[in-house]
Amino acid sequence: MTTAPLSARLPGTWRLLSRVDVTDNGTPHPDPALGSDPIALLVYDRSGHFTAQFMKRDRSSVPREGPVATSNNTLAQGGYDAYFGTYSVDDDTGIVTQRLEGALSQANVDAVLSRAMNVDDQTLIIELPTSAWDGTPVTRTLTWARIG
Repeated sequence: MTTAPLSARLPGTWRLLSRVDVTDNGTPHPDPALGSDPIALLVYDRSGHFTAQFMKRDRSSVPREGPVATSNNTLAQGGYDAYFGTYSVDDDTGIVTQRLEGALSQANVDAVLSRAMNVDDQTLIIELPTSAWDGTPVTRTLTWARIG
């Protein structure tokens, strides 16, 4: 039985189930900008375009000051993050490269972000090395459910 390549399994609409940040020693390190359980929607279409929206569930407790820069990630503002652009898939490595054409944070426009992704039936797992709000290196794992 041949499994379809990632480029064929990725397109769709995805709802975030979990977003977990851990340090190198495995300690949870939640992001205060979006919280440990944001609401999010991610869409990859078959023509190579994508969009992502993230919102902190309780936006009454958002940090006023944010990081100057983050590593391999975008910047949330006011408990919200959004960006869109084009994407390409390397089926051999499972790496998806996203080119941001627009973003809530001007600093993210034209950014190129690469993510390891895996689609298993109706679940999308994205894993990326990044830095937390306070600069701590973390590995972020996002688990998504297909809704469309």
